[in-house]
Amino acid sequence: MPPRPWKVISSRRDKSYRVFSLRTDRAISPRTGRDHDFFILESSSWVNVIPITPQGDVVLVRQYRHGTRNITLEIPGGLVENHDTPEMAAVRELREETGYRASEMISLGSVHPNPAIQNNLCYTFLARDVSLAGDQHQDEKEDIEVLLRPLNEIPRLIRNGDITHSLVLAAFYRFFMEYDAD
Repeated sequence: MPPRPWKVISSRRDKSYRVFSLRTDRAISPRTGRDHDFFILESSSWVNVIPITPQGDVVLVRQYRHGTRNITLEIPGGLVENHDTPEMAAVRELREETGYRASEMISLGSVHPNPAIQNNLCYTFLARDVSLAGDQHQDEKEDIEVLLRPLNEIPRLIRNGDITHSLVLAAFYRFFMEYDAD
């Protein structure tokens, strides 16, 4: 028998933080008839940007991540704020985190970061022909180093474990499925 949606019998927001809220849903299993609590992180959608220069370099960011207590190598990205479209957020995050501007933004689609416990989407954009347009505009909780790496090195950086962020891996998967990296 294929799975069916569970009936939600109650839902309450437990606590709200800056980037997410915690929600508790009580739902009934269509298979067993028993009810269970589920904890969901409600968040605004996110964006990731794969910025590529006319010379074929990818603009990457290196930053400290509190969740893993480690420095990661990623692509620019961030929250889609209330007044933003995903594309507007991509343009803003690219500029703020790197100082770069794109001649064209192309949507590569979206993914659900973790549908078991999160309700948001992560949109990926390809930023074509990016060029340095000024200084970074980091907020007080960011400390970002900007790096350029040739596009053809990205698979090696992923294989070697230099890039480990799952949403960045999903973004590059979408890119390499759509575009020839050579």
